[in-house]
Amino acid sequence: MKKTARLLTALLSSFAFAAPRTADQIKASGTLKLATEGAFPPFNFYEGKVLKGFEIDLGEAIAKAAGLKVEWTVQPFDTLLIGLNQGRYDAVIASHAITPERQKAVDFLSPHYCSTVNLVAKKGGPVTEAAMKGKSVAVQVGTSQISRLKAIAGIGEIKTFPSDQANMQALMSGRTDAWASNGPVLAYMIKQTKLQNQLVMGPALSVERNGIAVAKGNKALQVQLDAALKKVLNDGTYLKLSKQWFGQDIRCK
Repeated sequence: MKKTARLLTALLSSFAFAAPRTADQIKASGTLKLATEGAFPPFNFYEGKVLKGFEIDLGEAIAKAAGLKVEWTVQPFDTLLIGLNQGRYDAVIASHAITPERQKAVDFLSPHYCSTVNLVAKKGGPVTEAAMKGKSVAVQVGTSQISRLKAIAGIGEIKTFPSDQANMQALMSGRTDAWASNGPVLAYMIKQTKLQNQLVMGPALSVERNGIAVAKGNKALQVQLDAALKKVLNDGTYLKLSKQWFGQDIRCK
């Protein structure tokens, strides 16, 4: 019986995590632990073994403005906010749309960009709400686009996949009729894969405000990073990075 109790204690302790670090603890360490997905080009992705993207550059710039270095963690999108509240890292920058549901779980900085939600299909396929009646669509698991798609009257099956790369493959192989995602991501991926002659992107279904998340209640860190983000937005750094990656300013107007 005692052996069983000890085993249970060991198992439970394996699920224990440290409390999220405070702003003072982070400042004392000199390092900001940032997490991202690493599979969402052009915002965060790998080129070979190098982590790149707009949000990677922006995260580095925000940390520099706060007088900190960055330590990156990369893991699947649908686990990022869970790990945040478990203290595995200090903040998440991974194109999380700021929604009421997510705001119950974490705290967000001011949005670092705004984007549209769009549909993509093969030429002649469904790219509007009206055309989605009875049609299937691929979308990344854990994203806010899922609830937007569920609001389309008469939509067929909503199929979730682990990444937009998998969503594209599902569309191209005929497993779905359409693919839904962040507009800038869709445009970038279509261009990079040279599928402009095969795929068409529809009009915006909605607009999302995307923000960096910190653990719920970590107010001092939220204020500190918001101040650093504001500095980056105002000193020309943000505009330079935005034009580098998108050819335009994608901050929320």
